[in-house]
Amino acid sequence: MGQGVLTGDPAGLAPGFPRVDGVLHCRGVALDGLARRFGTPLYVYDALGIEARVRHFQETFSGVDFLLAYSVKANGNLAVLNRIGSAGAGADIVSGGELHRALTAGIPASRIVFAGVGKTAREMEDALEAGVHAFHVEGRGELELLESVARRLGSPAPVAIRVNPDVESPTPHEYTRTGHAASKFGVPVSEAMELYRHAHGSSHLRVRGIGAHIGSQIVEVAPYTDALAVLLEMVDELAGEGLELEYLDLGGGFGVGYDGEPGLPLEELADALVPELVRRGLRLVLEPGRSVVGHAGVLLTRIHYVKRSGGKTFVITDGGMTELLRPSHYGGWHRIEPVRIDPKEVREVRPVDVVGPVCETGDFLARGRPLPLPRPGELLAVGTAGAYGFAMASNYNARRRPAEVMVEDGRPLLVRRRETADDLLRGEIVPPRAD
Repeated sequence: MGQGVLTGDPAGLAPGFPRVDGVLHCRGVALDGLARRFGTPLYVYDALGIEARVRHFQETFSGVDFLLAYSVKANGNLAVLNRIGSAGAGADIVSGGELHRALTAGIPASRIVFAGVGKTAREMEDALEAGVHAFHVEGRGELELLESVARRLGSPAPVAIRVNPDVESPTPHEYTRTGHAASKFGVPVSEAMELYRHAHGSSHLRVRGIGAHIGSQIVEVAPYTDALAVLLEMVDELAGEGLELEYLDLGGGFGVGYDGEPGLPLEELADALVPELVRRGLRLVLEPGRSVVGHAGVLLTRIHYVKRSGGKTFVITDGGMTELLRPSHYGGWHRIEPVRIDPKEVREVRPVDVVGPVCETGDFLARGRPLPLPRPGELLAVGTAGAYGFAMASNYNARRRPAEVMVEDGRPLLVRRRETADDLLRGEIVPPRAD
């Protein structure tokens, strides 16, 4: 049996989403009002929270020439990108589609770094013609292809090598560890040195920097300083050979607290990085994604049914793995709160599975989560959903992807309309029969 308690938590989900008179708000706008106006499932973003996080990075690393290259894969909504770019940040992209997004949102190409292991010749051409800050090369074959593209276009390609420093990073899931030797990402140190020497001698390549990315959702500074030591040793060796680099990119993956726990201490990281880079005259590039937008987004979902089966209680909502894949794919944990509570009401608390309508056992937002027992028709808010939420949404089961709303200056702004049934068919063709 559950225990009677006051429902909800008056503290809210994050600074931008406080609870006021029992109702969760985003910067003065009630979330239940947004759900009525725009429907559910619905993503809601806090514009001020996003901008404040960008400013915090810029202030923390102000002791060095600094470029925040926001990781577009975390949340590529054009309005989100536009506000990030307007705050002076750039973009870290991994595809031609993300290049198009970043440019369309107003981020200058000169502040864009092109990462990713599978760049095509066409993507290289488009990025080179746009004038990106640099290509982060992940292998010999890629460097050779980039050199040939640059030769054909008659424009030297700016490059950095993404080094695999063979650092084991303590991330919550094996899929998010990218800095160890067995990862598909990056180039081993010895091979990277050879690639630098080749690029330095090529008239079609312009060596600009060095980089690494060791994983995601990291909350300790030590893995970054371990990677930094590897990169700086390479920087010094290359300088001794007459190859002076312009910048060092230490990647992203800075962890956030999904249940109020501390994330990566940026100030401690800055204390470790800034003196070393200033001493060498290097610019610092960082590629945060989750830590910029994670806390600035929530997913609203409405309860359809509450069902008891096999000794379990299932809270069936209109949002599931097609809207937020992290719980199913990564075992990700997100705080879940009722949008509206009555502080005087006492409800039974029991462990429930918050599940979606998708025809998969793996379709869930939370399992065994102690919650004041919800009722059909009520709204739930899933916290820290601004990163890898809509970006990983799908149309599986012919589901329409949700709308996205940004709250800015007390105004709710629709920044992506909900897909229609016809949107699901766009691009498909039923060919006529041969007979």
